[in-house]
Amino acid sequence: VRGPRFRRLKIGAGHRLDVKASGVFVLGVGHGNKLLTDLYNCHLTKVYTIGGLFGKATDDFSDTGKLVEKTTFDHITREKLERILAVIQGTNHKALLMHSNIDMKTQEAYELAVKGLIRPMGKSPPIITAIRCLQLTLPEFQLEIHCLHETQQYLRKIVHEIGLELKSSAVCTQVRRIRDGVFTLDDALLRTQWNLQSIQNAIWDCQLKVKTELEKTLG
Repeated sequence: VRGPRFRRLKIGAGHRLDVKASGVFVLGVGHGNKLLTDLYNCHLTKVYTIGGLFGKATDDFSDTGKLVEKTTFDHITREKLERILAVIQGTNHKALLMHSNIDMKTQEAYELAVKGLIRPMGKSPPIITAIRCLQLTLPEFQLEIHCLHETQQYLRKIVHEIGLELKSSAVCTQVRRIRDGVFTLDDALLRTQWNLQSIQNAIWDCQLKVKTELEKTLG
């Protein structure tokens, strides 16, 4: 697209994805850059599907890293895996409450919990708000992780630590973000859709959900 109207068009990036990750990546165009900042200040949950492989460890926790060791994995069961996931979620729930700075005995806390709005409204370490096993077919497994303030490398490390807790090892084979706040895969544009009309349509389609979320969270 060329012409004076587009020479000063500002485009900004939301929560980043590293080179080994895929999925929902939000961009702001023009006034959308301010909305990106407002959404960032909402500290909304992001959701990932994570692929893993038991039986080996690498130097960067991914399946493409340098092999460090191989281990057995035949003893791993879904029950054992889900027990570890429950511990991870419980530990992170305590961290969520601590960093939210909310007195859980108050009416305000109850109302926020009902609305699903208990979250850190400032900086905090990565926090997992939910984690579950979607599939386990040894040695492969797939998880769904809901989280705040994470990096994709942090999620790969979680896979590594799950392997250790199960007296084995594990590497991450996939990190795919399927939700970033109000945006889901259904809102995403494929590379073949990167044209003016598709981008305009996407902006119009997302305006209401963005406005609703900002009013609910920031007032």
